[in-house]
Amino acid sequence: MPDPQGTCFVVMGFGKKTDFETGRVLDLDKSYRNMIKPAVEAAGLQCIRADEIVHSGLIDVPMYEQLLNADVVVADLSTSNKNAFYELGVRHALRPFTTVVISEDGIKTFPFDVSHVAVRQYHHLGEDIGFDEVMRFRQLLTEAIVEISKKKPRPKDSPVYTFLNGLTPPALAAVAQAAAQAVVEAGAKPGGEVEGGAPRAEDPSHSALMQQVDEAQKRGDLVKAKTLLGVIRDMMKAQAPNRPEDPYIVQRLAFVTYKSNFPTEEAALKEAHDLLASLDPATSNDTETLGLWGSVHKRLWELTRDRGQLDEAVRGYERGFYLRNDHYNGINLAFLLNCRAAEAADPAEAVTDFVQARRVRKEVLAICEQWLAANPVPDAASASPEAVKQAQAQRYWILATIGEACLGLGDEAKGQAQLEAAYAAAPEKWMADTTREQIADLKLMLAKSPLKFIRTDTAEGA
Repeated sequence: MPDPQGTCFVVMGFGKKTDFETGRVLDLDKSYRNMIKPAVEAAGLQCIRADEIVHSGLIDVPMYEQLLNADVVVADLSTSNKNAFYELGVRHALRPFTTVVISEDGIKTFPFDVSHVAVRQYHHLGEDIGFDEVMRFRQLLTEAIVEISKKKPRPKDSPVYTFLNGLTPPALAAVAQAAAQAVVEAGAKPGGEVEGGAPRAEDPSHSALMQQVDEAQKRGDLVKAKTLLGVIRDMMKAQAPNRPEDPYIVQRLAFVTYKSNFPTEEAALKEAHDLLASLDPATSNDTETLGLWGSVHKRLWELTRDRGQLDEAVRGYERGFYLRNDHYNGINLAFLLNCRAAEAADPAEAVTDFVQARRVRKEVLAICEQWLAANPVPDAASASPEAVKQAQAQRYWILATIGEACLGLGDEAKGQAQLEAAYAAAPEKWMADTTREQIADLKLMLAKSPLKFIRTDTAEGA
């Protein structure tokens, strides 16, 4: 590959983010690594995202410098990310041309101010992106960057400079001077020092640390993954103390915390609870937060048998299910409703939860069957190995959920057949083990159905 002949700054979210318009969770890092960065480099530019900037002091300074000085800016508005929209606005105010706007096609209607701008869209599968779509969009984006870069004069793509004629873009020197002054006023000193005279080493980039987190998690070293995520979280707080925390970092930290069982299982669960509480799950619309909240409280209930933990787990999964209408939250909600029915001292409460569990399972069953119809098994010859692995895992959980739902609805023959098909297709042994454990518990609770007593009483009174 030839040496880059310019720079492209990419504006977008990091990690997994919920698209509230469709309820799906999108892995934006995969959009960047698999499509955007290769496309930019194929166009002959150096590709930079904010988490790849190695810097000391405030991240805001190099970010604004990139928004002004980069030869091209690619702004990915997927999941209607607030920071991406804001930074796109800054770029449009600073430069009249060479800004390329893209988005996942989950956004059907763009805000009025963006409706004047050409938006190139791609299709994201959620956890991954299909190979054909990756190659299609790479080519489209590369061609777009090459085309706008070679035109003389370059066409205006900023609405600011299009509608307000006669504006002159600001010079980098003036902005750099203002940024330096802001750093001085914040307490920084020349030469890379901070107040107090201690030298400050360059912070390792966010993406390099996240890669270490991924590697530690794959090895099963959850304590190290937790430590690294804690460092990333503290680093981001120090860089931008007045910004809200990135939910993805908190969610992932909570996940590895409770899975680590360190220093004890109960202590790890309580620490994860406190982390998730900072995301305000009582009012959150983020289904990832709600699913984790339900999972933590489910495990706390299993450990302590505290009824309050069970009720909180039900609330978390219930809110997550009805917001996103997905099988994971739904099947866990139905399971916990059966748990609560088995624990209830009041027969009326037991019947209510038992019947509600059945209703939820019927909805879950319909959702899963629709998913199977819309998602055929990917062609291993054309899809990437990672995409095939992700599809196998998703398919396993769908089949296992159908099996559990059928058992919960009393169709034992179909349920067992679906479970056997799921176990045979499980890409990893722990998946089948987890399902078998939940199925065993479910069968015990179903045997205590409060409905059979109602049927008996009705028959005797007839």
